[in-house]
Amino acid sequence: MIRRELTLFLIVGASSVLLDFLIYSSIVRSATVSVDVAKASSFLMGTVFTYFANRILTFGHIDCQQGSSWRYGMLYLLTLCTNVIVNAAALFLLRDVRPAVPLAFLTATAISASLNFIGMKWFVFKASTSSETQ
Repeated sequence: MIRRELTLFLIVGASSVLLDFLIYSSIVRSATVSVDVAKASSFLMGTVFTYFANRILTFGHIDCQQGSSWRYGMLYLLTLCTNVIVNAAALFLLRDVRPAVPLAFLTATAISASLNFIGMKWFVFKASTSSETQ
């Protein structure tokens, strides 16, 4: 079961990462806001997509479990902060490297995606116990 969930999570995640990166790159190129705001904005847009895709496809919850949206919001607030901080730190450390932006993006994404799977599997979309379903 976990192998199937992990495979679907990676597919949904890859789609979300592509969406995140395209939005992030576009905002950075436009130079209308700071890199941190661009990263937070693109991450949040991917968040909406991943909630529904992971809820329905990955973890098989067609109906919304009580509290899952609240738990999802808490998880994504934590991983958003982690994502932005890691991205900023990587940009600082890679400031003299030509592909700093994509490398920082990938580093931040890898760390936050790992935290997201763990959080979704055992906190957001955890299997219901018999007392929760009654």
